[in-house]
Amino acid sequence: MSGFSKPRVKAPAAELIGRTAEVLRTTGVDTICRASACPNITECFDRGTATFLILGPYCTRSCAFCNVPRGKGAVDESEPARVALAVIKLGLRYAVVTSVDRDDLDDFGARAFVRTVEAIKETSDAKVELLTPDFQAKSDALRLIVQARPDKLAHNLETVRRLYKKIKSAGSYTKSLSVLEYYAKSGIVTKSSLIVGLGESMEELFEAIKDLKEAGVRQLTIGQYLRPSPQNIAVQRYYGPEEFKELASFALELGFEAVQSGPLVRSSYYAERM
Repeated sequence: MSGFSKPRVKAPAAELIGRTAEVLRTTGVDTICRASACPNITECFDRGTATFLILGPYCTRSCAFCNVPRGKGAVDESEPARVALAVIKLGLRYAVVTSVDRDDLDDFGARAFVRTVEAIKETSDAKVELLTPDFQAKSDALRLIVQARPDKLAHNLETVRRLYKKIKSAGSYTKSLSVLEYYAKSGIVTKSSLIVGLGESMEELFEAIKDLKEAGVRQLTIGQYLRPSPQNIAVQRYYGPEEFKELASFALELGFEAVQSGPLVRSSYYAERM
């Protein structure tokens, strides 16, 4: 492990977290901000952004870096309307919607994303970004997502080719790139994310960034992996400020239109500004 120390965040603002938690409780929806123990939860709520987690609290995959528990659950048909209500109650100007992997569903959860976009657009002026799983790269599911016409589409590559199978429990590096390429060809702004500190080299990160650019991705976030629990894979090293700057500079030189790169950056970090 390098000599750089684990990044720190300010203590959460109790009043803000309490008010947001009450809205989430009364509407019966959740955010990946809480489910994944994101370090930026207070800052993002304070800016009027949130990343909603749909299709239940359990994931059919068990990726080594992720804190969401494995399992299955019923699809709640009322969820899109409740998410839309939460957007209104929280006064959000920009809503990001993501989900657990639902490999048990015939559409892998794509129709739930569509219904959620429709519900939000019908009831508010908030812009909507979808951060989707890979849907096993099935064209029928991807077509539904594109036809929903969100304001932005994202799918996270997460890691380099060599570590993909070790870090992610299903899917493939190539499939993830094919999903992003499909999204990019639709003309909708497409974004992806990488997490560092899992044992990759800078050269491998440069290669992954090149692959994302070739797939048509226009926006990129890069952040430090922080182990959410003792059950998750250990951090191999912490990156320093200059390394994050080097990665950002490389991506911008390749032609990415927007890049966020830093220790606490996550896939939806400053999503409304990118």
